[in-house]
Amino acid sequence: MTTNGAENNELSRRRTFGIISHPDAGKTTLTEKLLLFGGAIRTAGAVKSNKIKKTATSDFMEIEKQRGISVATSVMGFEYNGYKINILDTPGHKDFAEDTYRTLTAVDSVILVIDSVKGVEEQTRKLMDVCRMRSTPVIVFINKMDREGLEPFALVDELERELGIHARPLTWPIGSGARFQGVYNFYKNHLELFAPNKTGISEDIVSIEDLSDAVLDEQLGSSAADKLRADTALIDGVYEAFDADHYRDGYLAPVFFGSAINNFGVRELLETFVTIAPPPQARETSTRLVDPAEEAFSGFIFKIHANLDPNHRARVAFCRVCSGRFERGKFYHHTRLQKELRFPSPTSFMANETSIVEEAWPGDVIGLYDTGSFKIGDTLTEGEDFVFKGIPSFSPEIFKELINRDPFKSKQLEKGIRQLTDEGVAQLFIHPQGNKKIVGTVGELQFEVIQFRLLQEYGARCDFESLHVYKACWFTSTDAEQLDRFEKRYARHIAEDKDGHPVFLAEESWTIKTVKEAFPDVELHFTSEFKIDAA
Repeated sequence: MTTNGAENNELSRRRTFGIISHPDAGKTTLTEKLLLFGGAIRTAGAVKSNKIKKTATSDFMEIEKQRGISVATSVMGFEYNGYKINILDTPGHKDFAEDTYRTLTAVDSVILVIDSVKGVEEQTRKLMDVCRMRSTPVIVFINKMDREGLEPFALVDELERELGIHARPLTWPIGSGARFQGVYNFYKNHLELFAPNKTGISEDIVSIEDLSDAVLDEQLGSSAADKLRADTALIDGVYEAFDADHYRDGYLAPVFFGSAINNFGVRELLETFVTIAPPPQARETSTRLVDPAEEAFSGFIFKIHANLDPNHRARVAFCRVCSGRFERGKFYHHTRLQKELRFPSPTSFMANETSIVEEAWPGDVIGLYDTGSFKIGDTLTEGEDFVFKGIPSFSPEIFKELINRDPFKSKQLEKGIRQLTDEGVAQLFIHPQGNKKIVGTVGELQFEVIQFRLLQEYGARCDFESLHVYKACWFTSTDAEQLDRFEKRYARHIAEDKDGHPVFLAEESWTIKTVKEAFPDVELHFTSEFKIDAA
């Protein structure tokens, strides 16, 4: 059954997107400025200086403030021109790519931030690969145009070449660095004049009916005006015309230019985004496709965060609403545990500030206070049994043994490492020999974060000792005899993940090849997605 007209309106006005970038491209700054233009915060200020004491910013963990990087996904919502905007600000650092991937499963579109000085960087390519896997619509914001950077045509060509996308500029810069005068908006046929403005939201906009208008020469000077006219003719001849359907299909990426630190180009980005970005989309489950317009509620957990507020040892599960209407105090069905759960205090987020919500709609992200019932990927419904797909864990790249440095805090260490790995900060494997705890991560920085948080939040001291492990492989087989022989031969290399599933810890790449040849009916899995397919 589908929703009625009023509920369809709630659905159509939702815009849920993630902001992704290489570190230092200006992603968190752009997030703050979107909040500023949306009226969600009163003044803009540098996140790293922590100047905003009473308004929200997207970095809230203590280690983020110290290091000046985002290591956890922040969720922020606000109203803008009749739309409900939900922003998921992701970690830019490559060591937290898996958290970013899971976040991208919870959005309907993406804004990719590019540094005009550095162009496309390594992490940008990896993030774009994830978007392409899901055909996620992407808008590109080329930032820092007030600095001396790459030539605009070179930047757009690099986007197409390096990221494998079809780009279409919707705004175009007039100059850059010290000569940056503003941008011309193709989508609305007007000129935005640049003036550095780090705190306010005013922009000098000049309407132009036609690029031959003499007003253009008066505002920019004849040389810059003539170059803009020539550039525009070249853009129309070289790049595909903008088509909203092609954008929503993930084929065409609109490109905007601006300077987030100076609040320039942000309003144009936001206003165009709410117009063209897709509302909540249908999602695949283990049994069928779930349409957001269905009457029955469904949603999935894509992130868990313990101790979000250090003053209250709360554990919060982030739930993306996929269909129907979520209602405060109503019982919902936890499909993995096969039990009914009720949430008396669901919350909405404005970075680290929260408020109780009475209801939520598809596209919204709500916080559910959790006593340990949730794991990442868990599904809630109104009774139907299915699991949302596409939220797997990947094999880590670095493996280390967790060493307890304070035996009197063993219980705190046990609780802490399990809660942190439940969040997806890392993966935990338990080896039966001596109950050895092995932590797997994508990068070294995650170990530093774990060590810091275990001490700060749980009072537990630990170290990590490197292990010679190449890959963690989940394994299954329909041949019980062959599976038994495999497990006996590689017993000292087999551990369990924290859900109790056996995992083969291969020391070398050739080990995996050897296993496949010797045990052809033992299937190795490099993500945890097989658990859903096997359920």
